[in-house]
Parts: sequence; structure tokens; C-alpha cells
Amino acid sequence: MPELPEVETTLRGITPHVLGQQILEVVVRNPHLRWPVPASLARELPGRHVERMQRRGKYLLLFAGDGCVLIHLGMSGSLRIVPAYEPRLPHDHIDLVLPGERVLRYCDPRRFGCMLWLKDDPQHHPLLQSLGPEPLGEHFSGRTLFEGSRGRKTSVKAFIMDSHVVVGVGNIYANEALFIAGVRPTLAVGRLSAARCDRLADCIQQILGRAIAMGGTTLRDFVGGDGKPGYFKQSLHVYGRGAQPCTQCGTLLKEVRLGQRSTVFCPQCQR
Repeated sequence: MPELPEVETTLRGITPHVLGQQILEVVVRNPHLRWPVPASLARELPGRHVERMQRRGKYLLLFAGDGCVLIHLGMSGSLRIVPAYEPRLPHDHIDLVLPGERVLRYCDPRRFGCMLWLKDDPQHHPLLQSLGPEPLGEHFSGRTLFEGSRGRKTSVKAFIMDSHVVVGVGNIYANEALFIAGVRPTLAVGRLSAARCDRLADCIQQILGRAIAMGGTTLRDFVGGDGKPGYFKQSLHVYGRGAQPCTQCGTLLKEVRLGQRSTVFCPQCQR
């Protein structure tokens, strides 16, 4: 599914085309997403200008007047800027019509996402209110990980993928960050020292920053807001490389299941 770098890439791709623009019309062809599209979206959003755009975890927020559009891309969704005349595909469920015969088109093949219209502070919405700090923000550090992990027996991988601990560290980037940090994903997180937590936090930020710079990771069908794929897949050290040689030492990588997720690590480099 689109993870933090993919959502950030989408935000950066669509912002130049959407920010400051008036939403002329909202076309909802299928409201039956995981969280149903409210009728108020098409009723209240047209005529408003998009004044601010931001990402929170894996959610996108478009602020317009006294309301806000809350968007989640689900398992395989995308937002694209396309000409209004471009033929619609079967899973193109929503269009936000913009000036200049352009639309912001929401596609969600599995319908696991959402596009909601909120009138209250979105940070108090049930989908956002319990989220942890942003990994690239000032409130996330090794100290955050160290203090939150004391006495915990859960695996370090499950811990950093917990959105209450830190948002947006999905399966791909958890595997990669743990590899460059030299931390075995199965290790009980409570056993990490403060120094190793500092190292891990730095590696999470490095991996996410690099992935954003490269436009995210294309594994199946993710494309950014400009319709182009991301290229971080070409830099993956461990994810999807089970039983292949480690890029650092040549040892065959081991693949296990943790929390129903594929987990790949080097038994030599990661301790």
C-alpha cells in the first residue's frame, strides 16, 4: 500500500496544481469506499479555494475555508492531475474539477481509502487523533523510541510500525531502516540501548528521506501525483530479497513472518 514516502510524493506532485485553486465541482461516481464519501463533500466543497495542503501520517489534508478534505489512498489508490477529457478508468471514483479543464482524480481499485469532508479540526478526527509523531518532524528522535520501548517485549519491527509510536513507517521502510541500523527485526525492543535507539531513529529518517527524494517505491501500481512511478525499489537492500546475498557481507538474507508481514534481514549484519 502507499506508505509515507508515496503519500508525501503525491502531496508534492499535486500541490502546484491544486493549492490556491477553486474547486469548481465534485463528481462522485462511487461513494462506497471503506469510509463512505459523505454527500456534504459534493454539496459544500465546490466554490471554495484550497488554502493549505499537508500530510499527516498516510493521510492528505486539503483545507478549504472552514472545512477540510481528508483523503486516504487505501491499499492501492492514487491521486492524479489529469485533463478533464481523459477517459475515466473503472476505479476512478471521484473527480475534483479544477480551472483550466483539469481534474484531481481519485482512483481506488480496492475501495479501502476515503475522501471525507470535515468541518471540525481534523486533528481531533478519530482517524488522526491517536497518531504518533511524524518521523521527519521535530518531535521524533531516538529518545522517543527509547522512552517508549522500556519494558516492552514486542519485536522492534512491530514497535516502529505502530502508528501510535511513530507514523508512516510501513513494512518496506521498517525492513530497510532496521538493516542500515544493524538491528535484527525480531529483537525485543525493550533490549535496545539508548545509543541503538538514536541510531535507529536516524536510519528511519534517512530511509524515508531518500525514498521521498526518489519518488517512493513502486511495487505494483503506485504512481505519484504526476502519474510517474517511484524509483526507491532500485535501492532496496533487504525488502523482497529473501534468500539473496546481503549487499554488505554476502550472507544469504533470511525471510520470516512478523505480524503477518514479510520480514527480511541479514543474520550476520543485524544483531
